[in-house]
Amino acid sequence: MPRVFIVYYSLYGHVHRMAEAVADGAHSVEGIEVVIKRVPETLPSEVLAKMGATEIQNSLSHIPICTVQELATADAIIFGTPTRFGNMCGQMRQFLDATGKLWNSGALVGKIGSVFTSSATQHGGQESTILSFHTTLLHHGMILVGLPYTFQGQTRIDEITGGSPYGASTIAGSRNERWPTENELAAARFQGRHVASLAKKLFP
Repeated sequence: MPRVFIVYYSLYGHVHRMAEAVADGAHSVEGIEVVIKRVPETLPSEVLAKMGATEIQNSLSHIPICTVQELATADAIIFGTPTRFGNMCGQMRQFLDATGKLWNSGALVGKIGSVFTSSATQHGGQESTILSFHTTLLHHGMILVGLPYTFQGQTRIDEITGGSPYGASTIAGSRNERWPTENELAAARFQGRHVASLAKKLFP
């Protein structure tokens, strides 16, 4: 049975909500095992408290932490990260920087890699975050999968919305007051279903 991993970091819960939608989409494909995991936190608890993120982090404690070695057991990995100045967050970067042994052995070569993200503002670097994330996945020899235009929600202009051919995304607001819209969640579900469908074809 093909295994789809959803591996993410979420500070205030927005990426977590998108990860749930990605998982819903992947679960809709019959014969797929879906695994959701978080990358390790690197910020001290006192810093999280000053950032007002302690409650959210406690609410995510039931999501298991992913180890680097576990990535090799997946057939497809969908990564989720908030943007940090147009790049992935430090927690995700540190996690991926520890995958040298997997790279050296070619453990991720031929596996599907996909990315979704969240930014504070509409033009806060969503596309550059995903595209720069792709560089790491290409070094691992992964097959990149985005969000095709068959998800027509990314072409709508009647509302502000995340989502691009590179992957699903949401806009959190400068005070984290905005939560993923139904269109953004639909994009995440579509991406999860799309990746899972491809994994089923590639790894029957």
